[in-house]
Amino acid sequence: MDGGKPAPDRIPLAAVLAANSISTAGTSLTLIGVPWFVLDTTGSAGRAGVVAFCATLPIVVAALIGGPVIDRIGRRRVAVASDAVCGAAVVAIPLLHHSGALEFWMLCALMALNGLAHTPGNTARYVLVPDLAEHAGTTLARAASLFDAVSRGARMVGAALAGVLIAVVGAETVLLLDAATFGLSALLVATGVRGVRAAEPRKAAAPVSLRTYRAELREGYAYLLGNRLLLAVVVMVMVMNGTDQGWNAVLLPVHAEGELGGATDLGLLTALFGAGGLTGALLYGAVGHRFSRRAVFSVCVVLYGAPRFLVAALTGTTLPLAVTMALGGVAGGMLNPILTTVTYERVPEELRSRVSGALTAGCELAMPVGGLAAGLLVEGMGASGALLAMGGVYFLATLSPLVFPAWRGMEGSRPQVSSSEPRLPDPGPAARTPRSPAS
Repeated sequence: MDGGKPAPDRIPLAAVLAANSISTAGTSLTLIGVPWFVLDTTGSAGRAGVVAFCATLPIVVAALIGGPVIDRIGRRRVAVASDAVCGAAVVAIPLLHHSGALEFWMLCALMALNGLAHTPGNTARYVLVPDLAEHAGTTLARAASLFDAVSRGARMVGAALAGVLIAVVGAETVLLLDAATFGLSALLVATGVRGVRAAEPRKAAAPVSLRTYRAELREGYAYLLGNRLLLAVVVMVMVMNGTDQGWNAVLLPVHAEGELGGATDLGLLTALFGAGGLTGALLYGAVGHRFSRRAVFSVCVVLYGAPRFLVAALTGTTLPLAVTMALGGVAGGMLNPILTTVTYERVPEELRSRVSGALTAGCELAMPVGGLAAGLLVEGMGASGALLAMGGVYFLATLSPLVFPAWRGMEGSRPQVSSSEPRLPDPGPAARTPRSPAS
């Protein structure tokens, strides 16, 4: 104790960071393993797009309605249950395939279950960071940068490992390992985040009813809709996430299989992208705060996305795309610390889960369409045409911070509301921003 204040306890923050990094590494395994599994077993880019659609549509559904549920059940319990369900869904895929019982509709259903359960767990860990930072006696900006950096490092390791394992032992083993990472993540949160008030169910919440649930859900969406900056960011990130889903689930695997060196090159490219992201996040944490948020964000968001689509469409070798993805990853690594810090600054703790759910739903609304569209475009106009079409959409979306005045509000920093009664923000540019697609 120091002056009546409890001594800092870093264990809960460390547990969430470790759990999130392990879960992210496992997600990287799935990101590469499932599309490759579909291409290997069906040979169809269209079917890979259908699986991507089935995996991402429930993510949007869960985000649309899940915010109040997280507060009522408790963030720690939701994170643990989410990982447990995801692990069970993923492990069922190779087990059913090994027994000869896996039908295509079963694969779609299991990936849908994985998507439905994954979003609440991600949201629960994400909204805990500000409270755990205070619990640990560290600054919010440092905790946000660390949260993003360890996630990117895990994504890099998971992608590299996935590429090697697919080449050596097959996609089925990759999915088994992914299931194990979900189990370890659940164990870390279950044991390491005990005794943190913000992680437990809200005892003072109104009795459960459809009316109170709708009121709580409406609060999150009212906060989201009440601000021009918030809406501008959500629309831009929604388009970026949709095209990124097409890239990850269909375009890059098809390009790696047809033009590059297969699964090994796919893992290498994804790992380089993650390594660049880790470098960018650490670089921003060290010196980025000295510069204009909007200026850094506007430049980096353009460099992050469209160039890799263009290079993949125009070249058939690994090196140019590897360099482009590494540099694009560095630019992308600058995005999340900016958006995450602004997010935590602007949203009252009382609304954090509900607003995060609404933001996630908006930002990920186009993801199901992105994967499905990419598969159909590849089959209709070839891989190069699909890459150019989706890259063009990406480029137009990333011009938004340079064009629309609402983005000027990114520079402001309004104190977080701490009263017991949540207040909606005044309409205007000063509001909370969601996580970027580089997360």
